[in-house]
Amino acid sequence: MSDLADRPGAGPAAQLILELLPEPVILVQGADGEPPEIAYGNRAAREVFRIELAGAPLGAALRRPEVLEAIEGALATSTNAEVAFETIGVQPRFWRAFARPLETGEGGLRQLVVMLRDETDARRTERMRADFLANASHELRTPLASLAGFVETLRTHAKDDTEAREKFLGIMAQQATRMARLVDDLLSLSRIELNEHIAPSGRVDLARTIQDVSDAIRPLTAERGVTIAVTADPDATSVTGDRDQLVQVIQNLVDNAVKYTPRGGRVAVALVAAPSLEAARAPSRTGVGLSLLSPDSSDRQAYVVLRVTDEGPGIARQHLPRLSERFYRVEGQRSGGTGLGLAIVKHVVNRHRGGFAVESAEGEGSTFSVYLPIAPAQS
Repeated sequence: MSDLADRPGAGPAAQLILELLPEPVILVQGADGEPPEIAYGNRAAREVFRIELAGAPLGAALRRPEVLEAIEGALATSTNAEVAFETIGVQPRFWRAFARPLETGEGGLRQLVVMLRDETDARRTERMRADFLANASHELRTPLASLAGFVETLRTHAKDDTEAREKFLGIMAQQATRMARLVDDLLSLSRIELNEHIAPSGRVDLARTIQDVSDAIRPLTAERGVTIAVTADPDATSVTGDRDQLVQVIQNLVDNAVKYTPRGGRVAVALVAAPSLEAARAPSRTGVGLSLLSPDSSDRQAYVVLRVTDEGPGIARQHLPRLSERFYRVEGQRSGGTGLGLAIVKHVVNRHRGGFAVESAEGEGSTFSVYLPIAPAQS
């Protein structure tokens, strides 16, 4: 930072301004024939890269080859440069780097300032829009064609047939309801994806939330003759999260379990405390299990595990990896849903920095497990 502070008009105030900037800024320097290194990084840069920047080689922070090539070229030629790149991880982020050269110092020391702009929100918004249009047009095409066909039939052949008219109107009402659910789920998924990189900070009592969901779907369980049995570890209560989104997770998992459980069957919902990531990932039953999402966290984090077990037909091994894909449905198993429920669960859990797993075998039912970081003790 001394190189900037020594310039005319600069000083402690300049350093303070750089430290308070919300976007990462680094000072890169290098002499001819020497690899460039980082002379300074402001607070935002240190939070992003999580390393000691002063004196570190440029490649220690910016590891993407295209970024290094652009910055090294700008440093060597004292010209401006701009490059977009993506950082890979559980939560991918999109950045744009702007390199602006400073005057060459003594001994041929070249310097330039690199400013990083986080474009994650803008890119997610654009991707959300494109995905929404593609998915909506694909999934709405079939029910719309069905509605158009029935409307044409009612206007012609079934115009004076009361029995056929009532039958067709009932089918049309079902198709319209399905389209409404589909649009609602697509909008919900898009909103979740838009803020997926922002971890929630609220406190949610999972045991109470499960009870609320159980009460809300009581008409469905009564209609299907299925009972819901809830057990909760006294230590597995509160998690850090967004209550509305966690209600979606619980409701989607329990709804699926109720729909696939035969009449007179039982759905088991359990809350279990797990002191570590390894304990949270531990299988709860014999059979085939698969992780659909793993958190990027240390093993020191404690979790609350939510397990929903049904008595349905079970799922064959080859289908397990694709269960959380949008619109993926297991052949021969039709629940009447939109095919987005488990995709919503996965994205909500990812936003909560948790994990998602499935254990199932044909003829033995299924267990879906969600584990979420336990909320810190209240002072």
